[in-house]
Amino acid sequence: MNLKRIAQRSLSAIAVSAIVAGCSSVKLDETKAPVDTATPTQIGAGAGASTGNTSQSQVASVDLTKNDASAQGNLPRVVYFDYDSFVVKDEFRPTIEVHAKALAADRKRKLAIEGHTDERGGREYNLALGQKRAESVAKSLALLGANENQLEAVSFGEERPAAQGSDEAAWAKNRRAELVNR
Repeated sequence: MNLKRIAQRSLSAIAVSAIVAGCSSVKLDETKAPVDTATPTQIGAGAGASTGNTSQSQVASVDLTKNDASAQGNLPRVVYFDYDSFVVKDEFRPTIEVHAKALAADRKRKLAIEGHTDERGGREYNLALGQKRAESVAKSLALLGANENQLEAVSFGEERPAAQGSDEAAWAKNRRAELVNR
């Protein structure tokens, strides 16, 4: 009798596992952070005290209005991604910052973020990855001051390639998120 129950439970567990596995159509690595959340390390409180130096910080301030690209209408509009990733790289932070600043300055302005992938991978997977890329850029914009109702994340997957070809150069140009005014 005991063996019969164990067998029934085992079969039930296998059936549930099969159903759960069959329901999952697109798998993305959710452990990857969509936004680089690294924070600068803090200098110890006593670092300047031992030298007796009371001068101000050596960090230069940045005038963001000096070369305001939003006034010139020539904002960079593309964020590129590594293969099979939706992590926004540090090199695209200035692009995102200038768009976030422009959106924060004009709350009526709206921006669509269009996620794209290269041709590798299935259609469903690429649509999901393109959406994750668009959402990670939207989240970065929101963290830098844009209002979430100004942003729309959309995926085109592999359907609108920026470059034709089946080599790394073309694939790298196609793994992107484009920022489009609405």
